[in-house]
Amino acid sequence: MSSELTIALAKGRVLDETLPLLARAGIEPTDDLSISRKLVFATNHDHIKLVLIRSADVPTYVQYGAADLGVAGKDVLAEHGGEGLYERVDLKIAPCRMMTAGYADRPLPRTRLKVATKYPRITREFFLDQGRQVELIKLYGSMELAPVVGLADIIVDLVDTGNTLKANGLTPLEHIMDISSRLIINRASLKMKNQPIKNLVEIIEAAVE
Repeated sequence: MSSELTIALAKGRVLDETLPLLARAGIEPTDDLSISRKLVFATNHDHIKLVLIRSADVPTYVQYGAADLGVAGKDVLAEHGGEGLYERVDLKIAPCRMMTAGYADRPLPRTRLKVATKYPRITREFFLDQGRQVELIKLYGSMELAPVVGLADIIVDLVDTGNTLKANGLTPLEHIMDISSRLIINRASLKMKNQPIKNLVEIIEAAVE
């Protein structure tokens, strides 16, 4: 059985904070990920390679075994559902909050609240838990625009500094969950490659601490 391990990494802010963490764990890509157009990267360990993909796809690659491990935000994992994988380590990187946001001075409708989000699963469960009926509007970007132009009453999105909300006259309203990036593992890989994965997890945990 091959002990080669593939780690799926998300592009963007998560990658910027994952690479220094991996470096502390002694794992470094042999190419500069910020300028290379490649998607698969060798590392200074012959048995470890990295694949670079969209953050929303990381859990799917790990779920189906195309990657043995991955780094994904808690928001992405909660929206995915977590089938076929273990959420193993809170890496304590890329922290932010998932919140509802809208106009502080506008009363919200009591029925058929219109909510724009790219997280329909999380949003639906949040409002169901409160017994509130909502109409979900799936968007892929520029959430803040939706209340401004009347497409939605509020949005559900990630909030870091809150500056983008403020610039558009919006304010955070209700806290849904705290977000950070997690190390996830394919269930089958954990059985088939238990020792190499266990060793890798231990050095990553030590790097987090």
